[in-house]
Amino acid sequence: MPVDPPPTSWVFPDPTEADDDLVAVGADLEPATVLAAYRVGLFPMPMERAQPMAWWSPARRGVLPLDGLRVTRSTRQSAKRFSVTVDEAFDEVLAGCADPSRDGAWIDEQVTSAYRRLHGLGWVHSVEVWQDGVLEGGLYGVAVAGLFAGESMFHRRRDASKVALMALVDVLSDGTDGRLLDVQWATPHLMSLGAVELERNDYLAALRRALAVPLPRRWQ
Repeated sequence: MPVDPPPTSWVFPDPTEADDDLVAVGADLEPATVLAAYRVGLFPMPMERAQPMAWWSPARRGVLPLDGLRVTRSTRQSAKRFSVTVDEAFDEVLAGCADPSRDGAWIDEQVTSAYRRLHGLGWVHSVEVWQDGVLEGGLYGVAVAGLFAGESMFHRRRDASKVALMALVDVLSDGTDGRLLDVQWATPHLMSLGAVELERNDYLAALRRALAVPLPRRWQ
């Protein structure tokens, strides 16, 4: 089971009172602060490197219904070429996601350090996709009760990140209703895989339901 960090002194604004996706700027990335943010529907993402941390709650939140993942026949065939593990190479997955050569790279040293700590405490998890012993893709995110907040994914070989997402959905789909797979913003790529948008209030209602659901058995 995850280890609870000491309580945070930071009180986040109510996201329902925000006019846009950005809700707050500042605070720290201590484990208790980050977990408190996810529990009220926020997540951290810097606007620029070496700037104060920004906290976001998109007015239209991207989520992936666990029964809505779209997997093509060719992707299922491609998946047979890979092997999948969970929580066996977190640092390598984080490094792949943080690669500064990627378009839109946003994971800086402070984010890397914070999520490594959360992984060590049992709150952050990774899915790794391998081919012939080489890491070719993966994803990581935060698991709080029935919420899995996907943070980032990467691939070095075609379909590897899709295979990671398939494996994550399998972990979350253990027969318990009410789980929530949060993907932050529903990009065209994620929407092609089945992601949908929820209005902020609808997301927060789904979040409350998810927080009353236990962790997936894989992480209990």
